[in-house]
Amino acid sequence: MSIALNTIDGLGLGAISGTTVASLVKAYRESAGYSIEDLAVTCGLANSEISAIEDGNDADPAKLRRIATALQVPVTALLTTDS
Repeated sequence: MSIALNTIDGLGLGAISGTTVASLVKAYRESAGYSIEDLAVTCGLANSEISAIEDGNDADPAKLRRIATALQVPVTALLTTDS
C-alpha cells in the first residue's frame, strides 16, 4: 500500500509506503518511551487508531500531525521515503 501525503504542510513528498510510516511511528513512539496507550492519550487519538497506523492500515495526515506533535518531532520525520 502506498499513501499520497503530498498535502501535508505543502511538503510535496508524493507517495510513501504505509509500512514506512508505520515503522517510523512505532520507532519514534518506542524511543520516547511511550506505550500505545500513552501516545493515544498524549495526542488525543484512540488506541485502535494508533494501532492501525502502526500496522500500516491508516496514515491520515491529520492523525500523523497530531502524533508528530505529541512525540515532539517534525512531521517530516514520520514521512521519509523508501530508498
